[in-house]
Amino acid sequence: MIDKLIEKIQKTGAPIVVGLDPTMKFVPEHIKKAAFAEKGETLEGAAEAVWLYNKGIIDKIFDLIPAVKPQIAMYEQFGIPGLMAFKKTVDYCKEKGLVVIGDIKRGDIGSTSAAYATAHLGKVQVGSKLCAGFDEDFVTVNPYLGSDGVQPFIDVCKEEKKGIFILVKTSNPSSGEFQDRQVRTGVCVSPADKEAGGIDFAEKPLYEIVGGKVAEWSGQLMGEKGYSYIGAVVGATYPEQGRVLRKVMPKSFILVPGYGAQGGTGKDLIHFFDDNRLGAIVNSSRGIIAAYQNEKYSRFGAYNYADASRQAVMDMIADIDQAFASVGK
Repeated sequence: MIDKLIEKIQKTGAPIVVGLDPTMKFVPEHIKKAAFAEKGETLEGAAEAVWLYNKGIIDKIFDLIPAVKPQIAMYEQFGIPGLMAFKKTVDYCKEKGLVVIGDIKRGDIGSTSAAYATAHLGKVQVGSKLCAGFDEDFVTVNPYLGSDGVQPFIDVCKEEKKGIFILVKTSNPSSGEFQDRQVRTGVCVSPADKEAGGIDFAEKPLYEIVGGKVAEWSGQLMGEKGYSYIGAVVGATYPEQGRVLRKVMPKSFILVPGYGAQGGTGKDLIHFFDDNRLGAIVNSSRGIIAAYQNEKYSRFGAYNYADASRQAVMDMIADIDQAFASVGK
């Protein structure tokens, strides 16, 4: 699947993933009115509004981008109908030829982690048949529980030729409370010191240690284009960390959230990419799906919200292209 993602990035010239993270405040009133008229002011009505909203955006942008990233919590808040809208969105995006990254941030151990992996990437045995659950192409994974939580996802990826993006350095302001903590590591400085029992203690931030594990895991499942099916999440809001982690994880594709509404810009992204403008895919969510609410795109109005989203995608592509051009990539 990583090879398919790379091919689509090269075809579109857009290393961009659009986050389909709907909330009711983003959905235009005319869509809510139509959905509520059919299904009432119920969870079913809300889920229908979300689905109609998503479909309008997808229809306008699918030809410009390689991938989408629906955030499952935005659908779970509407209960079972919301999850049905999530699945409907995943299936429709795949019909349009888009790669789907399920932003689920799951992380547990043993059979629980294996069940999460099966639900979102694999197939479950039902009698004599194997049935796919949500059936995304990639998912995001929280590595806090260590290899016990990550390996079940890797195992399913091997079976299904799908991928994961592991949280390494996230874009949120408080990420440093844990991720930037300096961790003391013992390193023997020379054979003589080792023989004498001498140890040189060094310190690394936790995110760099996690990045090292991602690099280690990535060797288990490599694609034909030089990148692993096992990638990482590194926020656009931390470009210097991105520079370091690009070197720590040379074979891992990086999913980069934090562009746009969270403050990341095209010039912040350069260090996440290799010399061939590959190695990373940049996410924008509300900056695109709620573009019509931004003064810059207010001319489109609520009825043309999806046209505003298309323009926001084109502007994002231009911003990234300009950043590449500024450094000669």
